[in-house]
Amino acid sequence: MAKDLDELLDEVEAKFCKPDPLRLGTGERPQGFGGTHGSERNRAEAKENLRSTETFKKEDDLETLINEIFEEPDFDKKNFKLKSKSSGNTSVRASIQGPRKSCGPVYLGGSTIPYGIGTNTSQRACDRLRCVACDFQVVSYDDYLWDNSCDYLFFRNNMPEFHKLKTKLVKKEGTRAYACQCSWRSVEELTDLQTDHRFRWVCGKH
Repeated sequence: MAKDLDELLDEVEAKFCKPDPLRLGTGERPQGFGGTHGSERNRAEAKENLRSTETFKKEDDLETLINEIFEEPDFDKKNFKLKSKSSGNTSVRASIQGPRKSCGPVYLGGSTIPYGIGTNTSQRACDRLRCVACDFQVVSYDDYLWDNSCDYLFFRNNMPEFHKLKTKLVKKEGTRAYACQCSWRSVEELTDLQTDHRFRWVCGKH
């Protein structure tokens, strides 16, 4: 057992231990010269070198781990992106998307007229209408028109719940029914709102 340990230590010393600078160039020492003390000293040096190697390895591993933690790629950016998505701040979203546009002129239209930003060259029905009188968003229903029995109190009490409003909606292809809390209108063709001053509806920007 002791012989195997000596052989193992000799092998470790040969692979990992640096030669003694005092012995460089002096040739091999006689095997019997200071044999016992030399062997013990060699074993002590080998153990010390093994300890140093393990210590350095542990320190290197620890330093590498710390660097990996602090150098996690895009950690702050990911957190920032998650916060931005979950944020309900509409002004931030608006600034990212750019300035919002208004219709000019503002058009109403039947169900065959597409929704979008209305201009003189692109005649589209505005779907962002808001009433400046009652401060309600204008709702619209394709292929419906309002029954003649509709009155102010009906819209005042039932806006904007569709399951209540539908009691006064009549099915008709190509027509679009518009309403806020104080005004209502059924439209079949493209109509410029500026031609009817009864309505206080404006584009709420797209």
